Amino acid sequence: MEKVNVDALFLGPKSENHAFFKELLSFMMDEHIHWRRNFHPNDPEAVTLSDMDKTSFRRTRERTREVLLRLSDQLKAKSLPWHSPRYLGHMNSDILMPATLAHMAAILYNPNNVAFEASPATTHLEIEAGREMAAMLGYDPAKSWCHITSGGHLANFEGVWFMRNAKSFPLGVKAADPEAVAGKTDWELLNLSPGQIFDLVAGTRRAGTFDAAREQSVRYTGVQGGRLGRLLVPQSKHYSWDKAADVLGIGVDNMIKIQVGSDFRMDMDALRAVVEDLTSREIPILGVVCVVGSTEEGAVDKVHEAAAMRREFESRGVSFWIHVDAAYGGYTRSIFLDEDGAFMPLDKMKRVLHEDDVVAGDVDWPKPEVHAAYEAMAEADSITVDPHKMGYTPYSAGMIAAKDSRVTDLVSYFAPYTFTKGEAAANPDMLGAYIMEGSKAGAAAAAVWAAHQVAPLNVKGHGRVQGRSMEAANHFYASLTAQEPIKAENGRCYEIVTLTSPDFNLVNFVFNPEGNTNLDVLNRLTLGVYNRCSYVDGPVYYDSFLTSHTEFTVKDYGDAPIAFLERMGFSADDYRDNPDGVWVLRACILTPFLRHNTTYDKYYRRFIQTMKTILTEVDEA
Repeated sequence: MEKVNVDALFLGPKSENHAFFKELLSFMMDEHIHWRRNFHPNDPEAVTLSDMDKTSFRRTRERTREVLLRLSDQLKAKSLPWHSPRYLGHMNSDILMPATLAHMAAILYNPNNVAFEASPATTHLEIEAGREMAAMLGYDPAKSWCHITSGGHLANFEGVWFMRNAKSFPLGVKAADPEAVAGKTDWELLNLSPGQIFDLVAGTRRAGTFDAAREQSVRYTGVQGGRLGRLLVPQSKHYSWDKAADVLGIGVDNMIKIQVGSDFRMDMDALRAVVEDLTSREIPILGVVCVVGSTEEGAVDKVHEAAAMRREFESRGVSFWIHVDAAYGGYTRSIFLDEDGAFMPLDKMKRVLHEDDVVAGDVDWPKPEVHAAYEAMAEADSITVDPHKMGYTPYSAGMIAAKDSRVTDLVSYFAPYTFTKGEAAANPDMLGAYIMEGSKAGAAAAAVWAAHQVAPLNVKGHGRVQGRSMEAANHFYASLTAQEPIKAENGRCYEIVTLTSPDFNLVNFVFNPEGNTNLDVLNRLTLGVYNRCSYVDGPVYYDSFLTSHTEFTVKDYGDAPIAFLERMGFSADDYRDNPDGVWVLRACILTPFLRHNTTYDKYYRRFIQTMKTILTEVDEA
């Protein structure tokens, strides 16, 4: 396939592609208008010219115009400029034109993807986009299950839903059809692998005992005092996991947070120690969550080591579900795939990235362990991915993928007014039977589908968009680490210290006054810079650069930040004794418009010059 041109995919920081965008937007709007007029063209018009001539009609139109003008004023004055290369804050950026136009076009038809009869066009688009995503993640599209959600929150909820119902099903079989699991103890039943559980589902269906067994599972009986075991998550997990453990009855106290290392990846030795401890006490493990692209640090957990650990424990009769929370980092797997969809070895991948100008030749990315983690994602039982993050599509669009589509047997429900049980069982397009949401916008499916069609999920398509982000983040990190202390306008010098080298596209850093060993001083300065470079001191047009921030405390991160602080002369006790922990500036660099030796160098020089002024203002406040 021919490689896509990234600059042609976006409206652009200065609306450089506005003529093309307006042309297609007008075309899509006209298509919808013609569709309405051509639907039974002999039907009379419902709104006549005399109706339009009424004073109330004209006044209502004028009121509509006034409201929309006020809305436009509000949006322009208070919205954040995700499109600008100056925005170095949250997981937001310019969005793909094909996705935006598809979303806007589909909204006019207002499809509801909960039921096929309410969305015959966009349901098929969602199923197709889901199969494309499953293939990108390394799953077999014919055997997996993937659909669009409102976001990563709900996708993670469904991940827990999958593992909870799967873990408890063998116990339901024992209660309803004991002969099917004769000779197996509860401990053995709670340690069947996901594949064995789904084989058991198939067996009970053949025996006609599936419904009875499911009615004896936690789906109906509820979770009883942690009976299903513990959910193991890294300290870097997203806060949606706490919510999911609460809402789905697992219990937050049954969620164990595994220590992360100084690289902010889950410590695999710590994970092993917890698994060994729980196993020795015959406490089941509901599941292990690995994060690919943590939202605070951009860290990529060693999925390959977690998968190898499970294989090892399965040989000892212990198994558990593996979920990869790749809400942030999932789409980046596209850059690892060649144009035929095959996962590239590391040496070939780096050669392709440089030869095809996917990333600049001076960028040495990815790290070997990051490459191994992305390859091993295919071994996970379920994966969360967010198109509205690194998929560069409009809100709201998350995705959940399950490796084995038979998981739908354990979560399905049937609403008689939207589809019959027979229809849903025979038609996988009846999405509402298998998902947590009810009504859901088909416009999201149109946007994701269109993005995949224009920029396919491989290194020549969407991977080129990903490459722009990785390049900019690595250049930003390299520039910060090479930067001499900044001499601000107040005459003081400030050292730039980075948290860790990026696995992904997120860079954390602080400005510390030279010689400062007071953590409160550092935290006040960091918070002051953040306030000055965000909506807090607004309006945002006043600020030259925009960023975000985060906080690391002993409660949430243990000793993970100590190595970072020691590089600045702080002690472990300085950190442990400070209730605020340490504050850092957080830059998610999604923008595709910071290319090396072009805009990037200019923007970095402006960034440093701006910081000289801001540091002076904040330090003197």
